[in-house]
Amino acid sequence: MTTTKMILTTAICCVLFSCKKTAPLAGTNALNTGQDITSLKAATTLAEGFESGTKTSYATASVTLSTGVWSLSDALIGNSAADPKSGTQSARVRNSGKLTMLFDKTGGAGTVTVAHARYGSDGNGTWELWYSANSGSSYTQAGTGTTSSTTTLTTTTFTINVTGNIRIEIRKTDGGTNRINFDDINIGDYEGTTPPVTGAKKFLFDATKAETAGNADWVTDQDNSTPQRIPTPLQNTITGATAETYWTGAISAWGIALAKQGHTVETLPATGSITYGNTANPQDLSNYAVFVIDEPNIRFTAAEKTAILNFISNGGGLFMISDHNISDRNNDGWDSPAIWNDLMTNNGSISNPFGFSIDLTNFSQVTSNILTGSSTNPILNGSQGAVTQLEFNNGASITTSTTANPNVKGLVWKSTATQGSTNLMAASSNYGSGRVFVVADSSPMDDGTGAPGNNLFNGWSKYSHRNLFMNASLWLAKLQ
Repeated sequence: MTTTKMILTTAICCVLFSCKKTAPLAGTNALNTGQDITSLKAATTLAEGFESGTKTSYATASVTLSTGVWSLSDALIGNSAADPKSGTQSARVRNSGKLTMLFDKTGGAGTVTVAHARYGSDGNGTWELWYSANSGSSYTQAGTGTTSSTTTLTTTTFTINVTGNIRIEIRKTDGGTNRINFDDINIGDYEGTTPPVTGAKKFLFDATKAETAGNADWVTDQDNSTPQRIPTPLQNTITGATAETYWTGAISAWGIALAKQGHTVETLPATGSITYGNTANPQDLSNYAVFVIDEPNIRFTAAEKTAILNFISNGGGLFMISDHNISDRNNDGWDSPAIWNDLMTNNGSISNPFGFSIDLTNFSQVTSNILTGSSTNPILNGSQGAVTQLEFNNGASITTSTTANPNVKGLVWKSTATQGSTNLMAASSNYGSGRVFVVADSSPMDDGTGAPGNNLFNGWSKYSHRNLFMNASLWLAKLQ
């Protein structure tokens, strides 16, 4: 963790200049207006890092910390070598212990981030985040339970979106003696329904390349198993409290998150066409800021390749998602690594335009091997929070070449890899006046929901996946 411990950090400079984030900015915004917004709203974050308090026993007691008074029940403040921490101290909780704010934060809460890890050689532990909007008289659970399974601090993000006064409580729920450490608790203001200060953008999610073939479900909304251009229910009914299950698709959480920030989300249905500069096509790429293609299973035609390259070259953003080698879901002889490599090497124009290729590999792991010195990188430390870990469940690796494109940049590597041109898991690049982001596994953005019968898993809310993919989305749209 590199989060700076401080109280009520004003985040205006980070919004304007993509500076280093001392804590994730406030949560999500709702409703798309379709218009650019030029006014600026300050976002503040209450950040507690347990650096100023002292408590050496597990007995329930109140402790004055930098943010205010907290109750620590079956919990202490640890500073031993076995305590995972980002500074010199963190809270350590055992049994069914709790960490409870005894004061209210004004300004509500948008998102809450919590860094957590298991203590020393203890086994895994589970916990939940609860919040109160009535000064502790009653509490509501935020999201679902979380498991702390590593001895390295991992950040989990919860979306609350509640106005007024707010306080939180962390509850250890497994009841066992395994201990869990908590650090860097950040509560961002609720920003209501104001669209992003930099303006609304249009995101197009592709469904022309068999994204729902086999067990796949890589769409924002199924609409009776047939993705349509406009997800339903309509976006103008989305509020800050809308659940990602409002739409039905394995990447619906992603779509809802964008819609909450005021952006327009559309699907290019199977009957649609990938074109650029065709005024007769209402979904021509020239009408969108970002084109998302999640694990294509049908090869791009020559005309489609030209359209995609021209779209990026003229300022568009391409979000590229691959899967592992031998992942042909529709049995046409082409899987996503081969399809992406075919776009980049057989386009009739330029070989390796983005400066990377997808390796024909297949591996699974959790990595914390994030680009060193990335505090100002807008994808790894953007407005949506810091990226600390990435999990692949059967993904491929990436190889970069600055000879082919000097703008290519590695972002995340396999856990034991040297930060060089091989063994990458995510990378970015520029092509012409546009931008490209690539990640070589489709499981991290899977939100676990979709069409009946599909075997899906929730990766979106794990580790810092949401931070990575939302930061990348906004970077591609040139919003950070």
